[in-house]
Amino acid sequence: MSNRVTNILLVGVGGQGILLAAEILSEAVLLAGFDVKKSEIHGMSQRGGSVVSHVRYGTEVFSPIVPEEEGDILFGFELMETYRSLPLLRQGGAVVANDLRIAPPSVLMGQDTYPDGLIERIKERFPDFLLLDGQRLAGEAGNPRAANTVLLGAVSRRLDIDEQFWLQALEKMAPKKALEVNKTAFLLGRSYGG
Repeated sequence: MSNRVTNILLVGVGGQGILLAAEILSEAVLLAGFDVKKSEIHGMSQRGGSVVSHVRYGTEVFSPIVPEEEGDILFGFELMETYRSLPLLRQGGAVVANDLRIAPPSVLMGQDTYPDGLIERIKERFPDFLLLDGQRLAGEAGNPRAANTVLLGAVSRRLDIDEQFWLQALEKMAPKKALEVNKTAFLLGRSYGG
């Protein structure tokens, strides 16, 4: 194992399952034998506020926060939050994003408009860009709420962590009643992530 630390950022809005995805990701890399540190930053405590979760892993990790311009993978659950977080990504980093737009309160109140062309702007800055319709794929897996697990599956293909560790982490962290749907959603996302 090299001494390099891998930096992953999970961004979106409250209620999208970001924290569960970060838990599963952290558990998978821990099971694979890496040191891992995790941190969350909540813009608002209720549903709809910005959420950023930092996951860093390697042989030895000292800080849980990904320094600006050092993210390797930006894992976006909502397009505007993905775009806002691009400054955290290093040059040549990868973006895996959900094709989902959730209007923030300022847009809902008519004070702002949701920006156009975000997909094109992200792709222009970061050519290693995978866009998925997480809700549609999760629906195919049996539950549209499992979009977070679909996206996690896609991200898993970009990390050198064996599939067995991901599945073990899912078994440990996912709600028991939704385990089979989450496994199906994860594997479906994994098939798109390559």
